[in-house]
Amino acid sequence: MLLATDPGDEVLGCGGLLKCVAEHTQVRILALTDGEACYAGEPWWTPARLRQARRDEQCEALERVGIGAASIVRLGIAGGMLAAHEQALERWLLGTLRPNDLLLAPWRFDGRADHEAAGRAACRAARSVGCARLEYPIWGWHWMDPGCAHMAWESPRLLDIESVIDCKRGAMSLLRTQTGAIKYLRAEPALPARVLARFQRNHEVFLA
Repeated sequence: MLLATDPGDEVLGCGGLLKCVAEHTQVRILALTDGEACYAGEPWWTPARLRQARRDEQCEALERVGIGAASIVRLGIAGGMLAAHEQALERWLLGTLRPNDLLLAPWRFDGRADHEAAGRAACRAARSVGCARLEYPIWGWHWMDPGCAHMAWESPRLLDIESVIDCKRGAMSLLRTQTGAIKYLRAEPALPARVLARFQRNHEVFLA
């Protein structure tokens, strides 16, 4: 099971891994929010428009890496409100996870409140159930001083995704509302080129 705080997180952080396992592993994507709050104050890209657009993009991007829309479970929590639902998310996970599952979740120290709340709930649930768990960073790449990285994590695991990187990059290009490849957007894209570059590398990082 993979927890995606916002639509697209699963492809940015784990798209290569998903492509590698899609053909022989059952994958469930737990979409926690619809990412409708990413452009506050935009007159055209209202939360209602963003909610549907980002859902559609998530389905397209996951299809590109081999994960069908039927694998997505949507909780529909409002963006920015995950901390208020942290215990409920933990209970949901406790009722769903099994000891032989692998749970992929946002990094608990990612620097965004929603991501960290999801990571904490996942950590506690996985420990209670006894299943394997890995965390993936999204925003931590952008604020952390590389010289201090060794203090933030002790057991990083690198997955070589060179054989599927073109597929992952193609999936990322489908996140149009985030990359700014849409009409009528006045704000800076949520994922400008300098941010996307960090997810276009030939490896993905997971934290044990």
